[in-house]
Parts: sequence; structure tokens; C-alpha cells
Amino acid sequence: MGIVEDLADALAVDALKAEEDTGDDQVVDQVAEILGADSITTQEAFLTAIRVRKADKRARIYLDKKMKSSAGS
Repeated sequence: MGIVEDLADALAVDALKAEEDTGDDQVVDQVAEILGADSITTQEAFLTAIRVRKADKRARIYLDKKMKSSAGS
């Protein structure tokens, strides 16, 4: 990845962790707003990284449940 994607992904990891740790579901939106004030490109990369990481988490939870139910059958 390029520098924009690398930085945006690192921020996404930190923002998602901050949301989880603090229980504040506005962290991602606030970080995106801050990024957008200076760089729309970075904001878009950040939001893409957030969506990809959230989708990955949901898919892994689904697969884990599927494998557990299959092992129990």
C-alpha cells in the first residue's frame, strides 16, 4: 500500500480500538471529520479501512460460529 493507505489503516486500527475501549461510538466519525478538514483523500482511505475492518470482523464471527456449529453436529 501507499503512504496514505498505510497511515489511514493504522488510524483505523487505533480508532476502532478507541471506540471499543471507551464505548464512544463517535470516535470514528470524529477522526474522519478531522481528516476531512485537511485531506479528503486520507479521509476516504480511513473510512474505507474502517469498512473493510468491520466487514472482516463480522465475517470472521460468522465463520467462527459456523465452524463451531459444524463441529457440534
